[in-house]
Amino acid sequence: MDDRERDIEHDIIDNIGGLIAEERDLRNRSTGESGLSEDERSRLRTVEVRLDQCWDLLRQRRALREFGEDPSAATVRPADAVEGYRG
Repeated sequence: MDDRERDIEHDIIDNIGGLIAEERDLRNRSTGESGLSEDERSRLRTVEVRLDQCWDLLRQRRALREFGEDPSAATVRPADAVEGYRG
């Protein structure tokens, strides 16, 4: 893996880490007395979908590389294609 590809994967992993932290924070607040506002519930759903997409993208890139193909051919798939994916 060259430096550019390594940087891209690190960016994806960093993004996943940030989304996980945000998801955890929102879920912790959802169990509090006041729960989540409508905007926060919407944000939680967006974070969940984005996490699924990031995990899927990372797996696509790794599979392409493993089979000698160009990992940059991986694309972010639509939410309905990755919904519920757990990495």
